[in-house]
Amino acid sequence: MLPQPDDDVLWARALHVEHNGTPALSGVSLGVREGEILAVGGPRGSGKTTLLRCLSGQLVPREGEVWFNSTPVHTMGPLTRERLRRDRFGWIDPVPTLIPELNAWENTALPLMLRGWTRRAAKTAAREWLERLDIGGCARKRPGALLQSERQRVAVARALAPAPAVLFADEPTAPLHRADRAHVLRTLTSAARSHGITVVLATHDPDTAALADRTVSLLDGRRVNTVHLPPVVEAEGRTACSLSV
Repeated sequence: MLPQPDDDVLWARALHVEHNGTPALSGVSLGVREGEILAVGGPRGSGKTTLLRCLSGQLVPREGEVWFNSTPVHTMGPLTRERLRRDRFGWIDPVPTLIPELNAWENTALPLMLRGWTRRAAKTAAREWLERLDIGGCARKRPGALLQSERQRVAVARALAPAPAVLFADEPTAPLHRADRAHVLRTLTSAARSHGITVVLATHDPDTAALADRTVSLLDGRRVNTVHLPPVVEAEGRTACSLSV
């Protein structure tokens, strides 16, 4: 078993995963530096979600290693991995999954209260995050009374509120319109940078990937190349990066 590189907060080596006998990941290795925003790009079905689930401890690979802060995640038992996800990781799904009986601020505050925050402190922090995402006026509404875009913003606020060590975002703006998408992504990336949160972001959208520090590309469950994106991508005259195995 190889030790985790010193400069990586998250590290994976030679991951192999199968779904119903079909390879989903085939020998994928990568490292993520502390505070880095890493985009995992590729077409639908390329293995992006599977990779994020392995890195976050939701899925144990058939072969390979996953390390977080020099701790092997792949050898942890289910309860230890669950505590790790609760205490150190955040997760954003493509489709918001909120508790229907709780209003927006209560959904956002829930992970804080699970970590021992008082209800008052958790409520204050939750409402501040909802304001940052321009849905402060929806704080007392339950998910059923919110638009899909509003529900997704609540899910983003809930993931950011505890300031996790690593935030995994699986196509986090998929249900949003372009204007909403840009605003949520700016908030997510600026919050991550200001709080030192490491982000692993799965996306098939090049405009979303352009906000990352670095992009790792997958194709048919294999890593095909890494693209260092420029800090600014022009709306016109954009050059596309071709993938090569």
